[in-house]
Amino acid sequence: MGTTLNPHPEAAEGSKHGSNGSNGSNGSNGSNGSGADIQDLLTEKANEATRGLDTRSALEVARIINQEDQKVAAAVKKAIPEIALVIDMVAHSLREGGRLIYIGAGSSGRLAALDACEIPAYFSTSPQTVQYIMAGGPKALASPVEVNEDSEELGKRDIARRRPSRKDVVIGLSASGRTPYVVSAVAYARTLGAKTACITCNPNTPLAHAAETCIVAEVGPEVISGSTRLKAATAQKMITNMITTGAMTRLGYVYENLMVNVHMHNSKLIERGIGILMRACDVGREQAVEVIKSAGRSVPVALVMLKAGVDKPEAVRRLARAEGNVRQAIEDSVMDI
Repeated sequence: MGTTLNPHPEAAEGSKHGSNGSNGSNGSNGSNGSGADIQDLLTEKANEATRGLDTRSALEVARIINQEDQKVAAAVKKAIPEIALVIDMVAHSLREGGRLIYIGAGSSGRLAALDACEIPAYFSTSPQTVQYIMAGGPKALASPVEVNEDSEELGKRDIARRRPSRKDVVIGLSASGRTPYVVSAVAYARTLGAKTACITCNPNTPLAHAAETCIVAEVGPEVISGSTRLKAATAQKMITNMITTGAMTRLGYVYENLMVNVHMHNSKLIERGIGILMRACDVGREQAVEVIKSAGRSVPVALVMLKAGVDKPEAVRRLARAEGNVRQAIEDSVMDI
């Protein structure tokens, strides 16, 4: 195939320590900051474009929020070099049997949980492959337990329970970049040898200094000052989508632009699987259904059978040899990652 992943993204110092940068000498000295310096964060400043929001009509409010949301994609675009580093970091880790472990608090933690929970259904991975840790535990997904955000001890304890190792990637999410729970968890995981990254919306923060690679999406002041469930959350959702989708694609769980590793657990997903096979192999519905049945309801096995012209045992062997990479299994080649 000729394409390789970088197993040591920490070597790319230029991208990692640049203007979005994680470990530069300017800015924070790594402390968690005081109650006063939160007012200095970009995400906490007043947004001049939304003054008088409470006097506007519903239509005006919707237009203002939409105008502000249009700034998010541009902010994320500036962080693409760092996002690419993390995609390759995660892909390499998962290929080696490691895990992606997100950790966050509040809205950031809920976004981490959302991404982690969606991956098994979309890519047929084990729930252990992409995990989340939420400050306050699962109950905090529905009911705020914000006091836990301030506890460095709880952050360290919660990540320690997952026993992160050199095989794993730990990604901390914090819009402010200063949440003590997240900062301490990422810093501790790094001492254990795990690869670490973070997603934040402010530059030069304690979290950026704790992680090896920092993804910063500077979305600016929120529509409602400090309400980081808005633009900051949208940016974090976009970035987590890019990381996991990118990693799964690099691992070969996507063929062309088709979600070939889909689980066929309900009627909608069964139809999706049939449609994928029809499009990828240019076959009719009847043939697609027949091959999927003979493949044990596995779209990847069925796809390899049709594309490579092999029987089920050979398709299964090829997929095992290619560690699930569908294109490699079809071509019966192995890409070096």
